[in-house]
Amino acid sequence: MKNERLQRLLAAALAVAVWQAASMAVGSSLLLASTVQVAARLAALLPTAAFWQTIFFSLLRIAGGFLLALVLAAVLALAAGRLRVVEILLQPYVLAIKSVPVASFIILALIWLKTSYLSLFISFLMVFPALYTNILVGIKSADGQLLEMAQVFRVPWKRRLRMIYLPAIRPFLLAGSATALGMSWKAGVAAEVIGVVSGSIGERLYDAKIYLQTADLLAWTVVIVAMSAGFEWLMLRLLRRVFRTLGGDAAC
Repeated sequence: MKNERLQRLLAAALAVAVWQAASMAVGSSLLLASTVQVAARLAALLPTAAFWQTIFFSLLRIAGGFLLALVLAAVLALAAGRLRVVEILLQPYVLAIKSVPVASFIILALIWLKTSYLSLFISFLMVFPALYTNILVGIKSADGQLLEMAQVFRVPWKRRLRMIYLPAIRPFLLAGSATALGMSWKAGVAAEVIGVVSGSIGERLYDAKIYLQTADLLAWTVVIVAMSAGFEWLMLRLLRRVFRTLGGDAAC
């Protein structure tokens, strides 16, 4: 474990060194700001109240979109797992959401919703298909012999869900969540940039682009990466704890 952490730190240090070398090679802070310039901007932003208000604004909506998608995906996937007709009815909507470009949904959402709800809606929409599909695949992968035995002995549905379905769902849900969490931040911030949502991280990126503030642009990009990584770590840890509490996986 220590060796793995050390390797990750060395990989991160190498990435920063490559970034700095590229900045020096370009020789223009307008095209590519150096690590020192970006660190200076972050140091200037961190103590300000506006910085944390912006972080909270985007985090609340993007996290809310992901959690809403997770709950709805779990409910609908369980219904589709029990009733084939539900899966068939939902299939066109899931395929449409997966196929339509995110920009199209953002433009439609700008017509339908207030801009303050834009990142929540887009985050929800973009991660729902991945979560729904993974949970449904997990349900279908449950041990058929165990399900047959549970049916013969008339095991209650709640116990069947806890003892048979949850262990089957766990690996698929965790894998899907790991992908969806990063996707929620990419889609959510993209929506904020296109919609120029007031008070959001996307607005800060848009302003940095308009005024050619490359250091600010990269500083906020670093913040997005850090927030996405931290949110992913926290959510996966919480999901593992939920499975452990419910008995979905005694070893997780």
